[in-house]
Amino acid sequence: MSLLDLPGARERRVATGGIELCVVELGEATRPTIVLVHGYPDSKEVWTQVARQLADRWHVVLYDVRGHGGSTAPVPLRGGFTLEKLTDDFLAVAEAVSPDRPVHVVGHDWGSVQAWEFATVSRTEGRIASFTSMSGPSLDHFGHWIKQRMARPTPRRVGQLLGQGAKSWYVYMLHTPVLPELAWRGPLGKRWPGILERLEKVPPGDYPTASLPDDAAHGAWLYRDNVRARLRRPRADAYAHVPVQLITPTGDIFLSEQLYDGLDAWVPQLTRRSLPAKHWVPRTRPDQLASWINEFAAANESASQGGIPVQDTAPKGAHAERFGGQLVLVTGAAGGIGRATAFAFAEAGARVVAVDRDTDGAARTAELARLIGAPAAWAETVDVSDEAAMEKLAEKVATEYGIVDVLVNNAGIGLSGSFLDTTVEDWKQVLDVNLWGVIHGCRLFGKQMAERGQGGHIVNTASAAAYQPSRALPAYSTSKAAVLMLSECLRAELAEKSIGVSAVCPGIVNTNITATTHFAGADAAEEQRLRKRTSKLYGARNYPPEKVAEAVLRAVVRNQAVVPVTPESHAARFLSRLSPGTLRGIARLKPPL
Repeated sequence: MSLLDLPGARERRVATGGIELCVVELGEATRPTIVLVHGYPDSKEVWTQVARQLADRWHVVLYDVRGHGGSTAPVPLRGGFTLEKLTDDFLAVAEAVSPDRPVHVVGHDWGSVQAWEFATVSRTEGRIASFTSMSGPSLDHFGHWIKQRMARPTPRRVGQLLGQGAKSWYVYMLHTPVLPELAWRGPLGKRWPGILERLEKVPPGDYPTASLPDDAAHGAWLYRDNVRARLRRPRADAYAHVPVQLITPTGDIFLSEQLYDGLDAWVPQLTRRSLPAKHWVPRTRPDQLASWINEFAAANESASQGGIPVQDTAPKGAHAERFGGQLVLVTGAAGGIGRATAFAFAEAGARVVAVDRDTDGAARTAELARLIGAPAAWAETVDVSDEAAMEKLAEKVATEYGIVDVLVNNAGIGLSGSFLDTTVEDWKQVLDVNLWGVIHGCRLFGKQMAERGQGGHIVNTASAAAYQPSRALPAYSTSKAAVLMLSECLRAELAEKSIGVSAVCPGIVNTNITATTHFAGADAAEEQRLRKRTSKLYGARNYPPEKVAEAVLRAVVRNQAVVPVTPESHAARFLSRLSPGTLRGIARLKPPL
């Protein structure tokens, strides 16, 4: 769907500096305005999906940068794309679409580069309510960043310079005369959509537009008119006079994350976000961007109207940059590792769905998650082994809360006893919960993630028992080994969908699973004794579930495949790969119960 096909879309022309800018508006003009500024070699259509979501609440304005899309190009091109003239264009658009109130600015790539100019020059003060930046630094800040590292060339700083220098290879190419224009109007322009789809996973649609070859040829002057001059002589007064939200794609092939080190010194009101994605996030992660833009603009809208200034709208917990506002579903969330994991995501600012067959326990987890920091939290009562119930849950979550960004399949039960004492019913029960519960979660929520096409992550709680055989845990170990292998298979399959999969293997953790573990072959009295004995041993070990929760969040951030947690889990994992015979020998020993 193109921009002008969206409901209520309307186009206008804005004259500025001898050119005309093509401007498209969505939403009611009486609402506060968000201006979306595109980058290189894009046109305003790069924002279509984000704009569509924002238009329900905001007056959304998009315009083609001079020389791009439907906007006319300056004559001559040389000298026609300076940051000063781009600022003139922005002010003309802002005056035309929102003459009486400041606008919220969002920029990507070169849209962000020029918007940094808008946010730091004095003549725009009072016209901007907030600025969201992604994949495009201030050239002034970049210039100072380079000078600081050249003035004190420590090994780390030299490495940062060389790393960013390698990522900026295209900048050097764009400074060469004639060749970039020939490439874009020739083979590169024809192949560019396929390159984006293959390397960046950008889905096909109304972008790129047919004007791409001319846009890219004209846009080369963005670099030629500005980069060398600003990097050599960066402004000393480039301080932001508006609140800034910095969204950093962690997989950006053009910009290193270290490029934003020290940004706090230039931006008094800075909110940081990070996103596991590549460069073209307006096309590959529109849902998350729209959510963060909406949240940040709304928080700063009252301040722009004379309210109390907002210093930082992001949550302050660990990993808050990564998970703020995301939707996380945790099964087995009524206690133990599940509850601790739900709390850890809540502290990081995520929205949480706490799932458990224990209705009161799940409700308590959701209630506490909201107190800890979750913007929203809900409790759902479901038995994960029930396929029909899980299907209803997946449908309800998608309809009422949204598509899950992180799924934690944690629900599980314990079963101990020899193989010969383990009944068919015992096997069925442990496999239904420990394995089929994970399968249902991965199949239903993983499919929703894949169909959305905007990435995600699945965490499956396995166990050190997955790779450590035991004569006392044949059924339990089998179920967890299956979860581990399932996770490895899914990781291979879903990688092309930008969905990570991690298997977390905790080890001996002090939770209440021992109090409900079934001991095959034992009568009621003996089972009670064994439960008390096992609980006492786990309590003496006293490894807290909160540490497992920390490992879960790290696994998602780092996209780790297999995550041993406790020292004994690490040791067993090491031996399983180096000396499996040793583990087999240990497995013959009777547990001290």
